[in-house]
Order: sequence, then structure tokens, then C-alpha cells
Amino acid sequence: MILANGALLPDSDLPKVLSGLEAEINHTRSASPLETEAVVDACATLLDRLDQGELDHLLSRFATPQLLDTLGRYRHTLQPESLRYKLAVELDGLWTGERPRPFGRSVVLPLGTLLHIAAGNMEGLPAFSALEGLLTGNVNLLKLPSGDTGLSLALLKLLTDTKPDLAPYLYVFSIPSADRTSLEVLASLADGIVTWGGDEAVRAARSMAPAGCKLIEWSHRLSFAYVSGRPPEEEWYALARHILSTGGLLCSSCQVIYLDTDSLDDGRAFCHSFLPILERAAAACHPTPGQAAQATLHGYEHFLEQTVRNTGAQVFLGRGCSVTLCPDQELELSPLHGNILVKRLPRSQLFSVLRRQKGRLQTAGLLCPPEEREELTALLVRAGLTRITAAGTMSAPFQGAGHDGEHPLRRYVRIVDIE
Repeated sequence: MILANGALLPDSDLPKVLSGLEAEINHTRSASPLETEAVVDACATLLDRLDQGELDHLLSRFATPQLLDTLGRYRHTLQPESLRYKLAVELDGLWTGERPRPFGRSVVLPLGTLLHIAAGNMEGLPAFSALEGLLTGNVNLLKLPSGDTGLSLALLKLLTDTKPDLAPYLYVFSIPSADRTSLEVLASLADGIVTWGGDEAVRAARSMAPAGCKLIEWSHRLSFAYVSGRPPEEEWYALARHILSTGGLLCSSCQVIYLDTDSLDDGRAFCHSFLPILERAAAACHPTPGQAAQATLHGYEHFLEQTVRNTGAQVFLGRGCSVTLCPDQELELSPLHGNILVKRLPRSQLFSVLRRQKGRLQTAGLLCPPEEREELTALLVRAGLTRITAAGTMSAPFQGAGHDGEHPLRRYVRIVDIE
């Protein structure tokens, strides 16, 4: 399906929509700019309509309990006070009007037209990307990921129904990545291309970007937990809940648990102790037998793979989860879905190991005695991490926080100096 000017159209209308898109965008952008408060008010009304159950038919079909939990935690980010705070923090107050300068004045304006190439690791995430573009007054062209269930499209359709003034600023397409011709048409209209995804998606966006087009890359990141000492069991359980609730699918999801030790015995002891805690979290996060069976299958496939490859890893299989003690120190993706990697990494080697993933680091969940927290935080920050959190809040949205070390809205605007 296509969303264009507030109307849902069949994919067969794509050639017609693309042929007239430049003229429509030019007409929209040459008129009075989109008012930020219109977007804020629309989001408030959208929340009310969601609370009234207008998308429950989609959520009941496609939303897992983990997704519902995640959407619930992100709900407050759409509230008016949160959106206004986001604008104030990320744009440093410049969005509220002109600023006098010795030469005249400066004003912050939308970048223009943004092409969002969304990733499919979390339902609803494409809609959040487009929303940030709307907040900054841009025209937004959103390419949905393959396999999208329609939640983002439904959210954005509901948003434009709520506030028709937003409709000319929002176009949504379900164009396959293989349809390069259509994507190049969209790219040719963009002042900026916002890419969510892995290296292949980033390379594809770069190859399509016309000269002068701004590339805004939110590529895949790696996150981990670092453990020193023996934190309280409630911190272990908070980490286990995080691992199960995110499924390892987010950039902020814990992929590896690093232990501040070089002892293999310490590593085995940790795995034996942590597995029952992870099983308890799995029982809470996998309420249906099918979900638990799927997670167990992922763990067993990982066990067979390690056995065949003879990697030297030791897999501790649990009910709906697993813990794998690895012989190496590399930060890498876990087997996902409640199956976590454990590696030994003394703090003396922490910096050099993490720097091998420079540019890909995001969140570290830190479990340590209070007197060690500042020292370890400073070390992790110097290594390139952009978020240091407690064990259970690695994927929690923080009001006013950056994304991958930057404020997204600043990348979606331009500063105009007027003499």
C-alpha cells in the first residue's frame, strides 16, 4: 500500500504517484511551512485514539508481548510535553524563532525533503523516524522495510486523519529494495536520506544519493553488559528481563555479557548462576508455548552450530533460553531471542577490544559496585560508547537523550543566516 496526501492507494498506483511527486512536493514546500504545534497536537490526539483501541485489530494480530511492552515504554515520548522538550533540547532553543546576530539574524529551517529508508528490527520504528522529520517541518518520503506488517502505515494514516494539514508532508511506500529505479526517483527528490539498517543498506543509500544530498546514517550498533564483582540478584534479573523483552533485536539490546575476569572457572560459575535467572525471565516474557518453543529452537540451533564448528564454546541450554560461554573476546551479535553470549574481558583489555568495533558501539549496561562505577564509566566512554545505563534500562527511552551520540533533529534542519 501507498500513503500519499492522506489517501491509501494500491501499489499499482506507484508509477502515477512517482510521476507527480516532484510537483506536489514543490507546491507544499513553496507554501507556508508546517507548524510544529500542529504535529505536537496531532500526536496527542493520536495517543488518545490509540488508547480508545483504534489499532487494536493490528496490534492483536502482529504485536508480540515484547513489542507491546516496548511500545508502552515509548508512549510517553509522543506526549506534548515530551515532544516540546525534545525540540528544546535537540535544537538548543533555536526552533522557537530567529536569533539576532552581529550581521543580522539566524533562523533554523527544515532541511527540506527527507527520504527515510527504514529497518524492520522493530514494528512501528519507521513511523517514529517519519515523525522526527515532521517535527522539524520536512516533507517525508518513507520506504517501509520488507515484511512490514502495516503497523507504521496504520499509525501514520491515523496521524494524517487526525490532522489533515500533515498529509502533504508525508508519503509512505512499500517499495522492494530490489526496485532500484523507483528508489532512485525518491532519492533524486531528497535533500537528505535517512538510513536505518546494516552495512548493505547504508552502501545502497550512498550509491543512490545525488550530489549534494545529505546522508544521515543510523546504522546497526552493538551493545553489551559489563559485569564486575557480584551485583545483587535483582540486577541480574533486570538484565535477564531486558535480554528477553528485546529479543536482541534493537541496537541497544545486550548481545554479550562481558565479565571482568580472565578465569574460565569464573565464567562457568557465572553461566551456571545466570541460567536459572534467565529461565525465570523467559517464563515471564514467553507466555505462550509457541513463543517458548521458538526461543528454545533458536538456542538448540546455536548449540548444534557451535558443536559442528568446534569453536570451543560451551552452551548452557535452558527452557526458552541459553547462555554460551565463548573462548574469545570479540563483541558480536548474539543468537538472539533469549540466547546470550558470555565472554571474559578484564578491564585492562577492555579499551583495545572495544576499539575493534569503533563506530558500531552504542549502549553498555554496567553492573558493578558503586565505588567502581565512575572509573568503568569513564573507560567505556573513552572506548566509544554513547550510552551507559543500568542493567535493566539498556533499551529504555530517556527524555532528552541523544541517538548514537547525536541529536537526530539537528541533522534534519539547516541554519540560515540573513544579513
